Amino acid sequence: MPVSEPNGAASTPSVKGPADSAPAAKATPAAKAKPPALEDKPFAEFVPQIFLPALAKEMQAYGGPSPELSFEQAPMPVVGSDCWVVKGSMPRGRRFWLCFTTTDINGPKTFSLAESDSEPTLLESFLIDERKATLPLLVSRVVSRLNGQKWLGPN
Repeated sequence: MPVSEPNGAASTPSVKGPADSAPAAKATPAAKAKPPALEDKPFAEFVPQIFLPALAKEMQAYGGPSPELSFEQAPMPVVGSDCWVVKGSMPRGRRFWLCFTTTDINGPKTFSLAESDSEPTLLESFLIDERKATLPLLVSRVVSRLNGQKWLGPN
């Protein structure tokens, strides 16, 4: 049906489709698939194969001896509930525990430490305000916590 223009001429209405309103698509090669993030690896692979070596390397960067690090399912310090634990032993009998209550690095975590010949008496929430735990974040916060105790380097 013809539509009258304001000047009296008749015109045929046009119908615009989505292709008419979008800018012309550029011919680009197929986007390369982004490799999965390290943190997307299975928990049982990420912690012992990626996190522990990165943590040891960062702790050694402070000039101290290599820490002894292990990863196992064990009782959580202080409360005794079962969890996955990163245990760290350092010179002078100092020890720390990073506990994962689930098999997800983004799940709830706690941190505990003890001086030589003593048992841990306090559990601290660990990374509770972070939505996504990344390798650099996990490493830096553990190292920061240990450095705060003056356990790393020549403090």
